[in-house]
Amino acid sequence: MAKAPTPVCLFVVKVPDIDTIGLFTQCSGLEMKVDVFEYAEGGNNEFVHQLPGQVSYPNLILERGLTNEDAVLKWFNATRSQPQLKEVTITFQTHTQQPIRTFTFADAFPVRWTGSPAQAGASTIAFETLEIAHSGLKGM
Repeated sequence: MAKAPTPVCLFVVKVPDIDTIGLFTQCSGLEMKVDVFEYAEGGNNEFVHQLPGQVSYPNLILERGLTNEDAVLKWFNATRSQPQLKEVTITFQTHTQQPIRTFTFADAFPVRWTGSPAQAGASTIAFETLEIAHSGLKGM
């Protein structure tokens, strides 16, 4: 019998030698896509063979409310001055910090940071977004 989905509250991002980069409330880019290679066999007009091709992975995009933690920007700046590909781990956890599932991405590095500050006096939250490129899903 299948388990009911657990509501996810946080995405914990960890990088070796840095430890926890931060806790994020949104994550996108958890995706794998296999390109399809079509091969039309000579003399066979009934169908076209479809064969698996290259696997591609989009960038990971994480978002959270802007905090005073600077681990994200430290990692970003360290990667700019001395490029290092790291193994990044993202763990989904509940509001009680119980892990639900962990994904590991190979050869990852930050490619974009965006801060979207709220207007002074407004009742909105300032957000920051981190985009991470990687070479593929290594493990679950």
